[in-house]
Amino acid sequence: MLGAMPLKISVIGLGYLGATHAAAMAELGFEVIGLDVVPSKVEDLSRGVSPVYEPGLEEILQRHVAGLPGSTGRLSFTTSPQEVAAAADVHFICVNTPQRAGEYACDMTYFDSAVEALAPHLDRPALVVGKSTVPVGSAARLARRIAELAPAGEDAELAWNPEFLQEGFAVRDTLHPDRIVIGVTSERSEALLREVYATPLAEGSPLVVTDLPTAELVKTAANAFLATKISFINAMAEVCEVADGDVVKLAEALGHDERIGRKFLRSGIGFGGGCLPKDLRAFFARAGELGASEALQFLREVDSLNMRRRASMVELAREALGGSLLGRRIAVLGAAFKPETDDVRDSPALNIAGQLHLQGAEVSVYDPKAVENARAVFPTLRYTDSAVEAARGAHVVLHLTEWREFQELDPAALGEVVTTRHILDGRNTLDASLWRKADWTYRALGRPTA
Repeated sequence: MLGAMPLKISVIGLGYLGATHAAAMAELGFEVIGLDVVPSKVEDLSRGVSPVYEPGLEEILQRHVAGLPGSTGRLSFTTSPQEVAAAADVHFICVNTPQRAGEYACDMTYFDSAVEALAPHLDRPALVVGKSTVPVGSAARLARRIAELAPAGEDAELAWNPEFLQEGFAVRDTLHPDRIVIGVTSERSEALLREVYATPLAEGSPLVVTDLPTAELVKTAANAFLATKISFINAMAEVCEVADGDVVKLAEALGHDERIGRKFLRSGIGFGGGCLPKDLRAFFARAGELGASEALQFLREVDSLNMRRRASMVELAREALGGSLLGRRIAVLGAAFKPETDDVRDSPALNIAGQLHLQGAEVSVYDPKAVENARAVFPTLRYTDSAVEAARGAHVVLHLTEWREFQELDPAALGEVVTTRHILDGRNTLDASLWRKADWTYRALGRPTA
């Protein structure tokens, strides 16, 4: 199998992670077949249409999807596990691993289903590679299950290769990763994955080869660390609120210390998205199951601090409106959990907009990319096509997702359409002096006097 024949790759689960991974593998020169159980997603991808907004992804799809004019034809899609098993040597599983309903723990249903669907068709040596974020210990269990179900038996191996994609930079992070981590149990698995990642390795991406549990832990530990860093600076913002400090200046001073660094030290309304919140909770739930709950007790406070930011922003808006939200008009700039994505999963911006609406405010929301997804989650909010339209008649404007478009707004022009020139910066990225020059009252969390 490792002979002269070039490796063929399958990607199972074509959401954010899977669609990006499939396209990037085709870009690296492999023949790739992608599988999803949702036929409409497979149809869209087969036309070169991305299921998510991710900069650069659609261009790569159109370069490689079979049947498109001028494409390499290296990338195709199916709903058939048999077809995937027959076509590929290395199978990446990229399905969603959400939070279990009513619990903190991770729901492995989709991953288990993917294994149950694929493994019975693996009748020759194959490598199944987990990319999704899972509770530590899952890989060992899944490796046993694959060997049981596969006609190839022990020759159907499992490896773990966690993803470290940042939404908005997912294509770059796949093609030029800052590190590649592989958890393997044999030299053969390692050799296959070195072949898959030969291009980034040749460019100098570091490779860390480890066992299965360590590979599973790397991703959860990375997310837990980033979440802790964000919640740390937000805890400092809470102290600045009562001590009349300025959290932005504080973060700037801390960031110059190279042991601390500036990244993820920007205070605001906290983190959201499809990964950090649920991965954090799954991590301390799993530690509890393993008898190490005390080790991760602090992550509960990280989670709670993060959720508190949303309530603090609602209170700041109430305060700006003289104590009552009832019947007041509020413009919310941003619905995605971060810029350069249309992802609204656990979005602090959308959550705050929803809370304001539920407490009686008339809320108008604008986001450059996430309006349709936001409407599906929160249909009762009013959505607009522009920041100016959202701000029309507003008593207060909330800046909640740091899209560049919002940084480039003209405060004077926006001032013409609002009822009251009052802006609350939930991301600490607007230039306060610029807004004040245009007669706006500017306020941000953690900066009571700035």
